[in-house]
Amino acid sequence: MRRHLPLALAGLAVGVALGLLVGWVLWPVRYTNTAPDKLRQDYRTEYVLMVAAAYQVEGDLEAAQARLALLDREQPARPVVELAETLIAEGGRETDIRMLVRLAEAMGAATPPMAPYLEEAP
Repeated sequence: MRRHLPLALAGLAVGVALGLLVGWVLWPVRYTNTAPDKLRQDYRTEYVLMVAAAYQVEGDLEAAQARLALLDREQPARPVVELAETLIAEGGRETDIRMLVRLAEAMGAATPPMAPYLEEAP
């Protein structure tokens, strides 16, 4: 038994090393066309900001709602409201907050913390 233990450990180490080499270097997983609701939170945040920017440029509320429905089918305005309120509370960029607030207002989801941003900038 003692003679086989070093050989088994060496085999295990070689197997793990080969598995890592194959999985991480030779054939790593590549995600493409991932649904927005499967994204990491920081990418979801960027997605919501891009939808708000697209709405600001295009003015197409239906397209914005369809894009946001990919994140929350039941309440598409929820990600916009949550992100806007988070940025307001954390002192985020005012341009981002204003874009989000305009979209939330267009979707009928403006909240009291958003009120100061609904007024036009001086």
